[in-house]
Amino acid sequence: MNILLLGYGKMGKEIEKVAISRGHQIAHKIDLNNVEDLHTINPTEIDVAIEFSGPEAAVANLLFCLNNNIPVVSGSTGWLDRKSEIDSICLQKKGAFFYASNYSLGVNVFFHVNRVLAKVMSRYPTYNVAIEETHHTEKKDAPSGTALTLAKDVIDHIKTKTSWVNASAHELSQLSIVSKREPQVPGTHLVKYDSQVDSIEIKHIAHSREGFALGAVVAAEWLPRKVGVFGMEDMMEF
Repeated sequence: MNILLLGYGKMGKEIEKVAISRGHQIAHKIDLNNVEDLHTINPTEIDVAIEFSGPEAAVANLLFCLNNNIPVVSGSTGWLDRKSEIDSICLQKKGAFFYASNYSLGVNVFFHVNRVLAKVMSRYPTYNVAIEETHHTEKKDAPSGTALTLAKDVIDHIKTKTSWVNASAHELSQLSIVSKREPQVPGTHLVKYDSQVDSIEIKHIAHSREGFALGAVVAAEWLPRKVGVFGMEDMMEF
């Protein structure tokens, strides 16, 4: 496949390595240094775009792809207040848009386990639930998109939780998400249920960015010739 890379930071470079190792070509690499080159691209020469830019560029990049009939896989965070708009445009244009807050295959198994555990724990109100996430110091947004996905699935099942706060919670209805930033941490996420008698924890630790990049490239291989809005649950068939 000919791949358009939108965003060429650390993740973009890792995606490039994985894509080439799997026999694909990187047709163009666009970042903040050459963003004007985006409009010189011939869309018919692109099979799929992989978008891992910053929050300030993500929406414009996605609109470019959808308006030019380029299937697009996105992993950017910090712009999700406009995701419903992008979903709607994709459907209107009969395009293909794949979004995940985290492309690690292991993390998506973790998401599935989180949903199952939250459903079980909804029957035991003596446990209080909280989330903790740790990432590298260069990560711009907090909480992470992965933590927000975990939080949404907890709130969907634990009826005592109605909202999240990016701090220690002071009200029972709030789900605490504590964000930590430390050097050289690809990503660690912890969901903890705590009671007076015991605690239950599930945890995912990423050892490198390679797992995220592999999942994004696998999604890019899966998406072409499809129409609609998709996510990892569609591809992994949970």
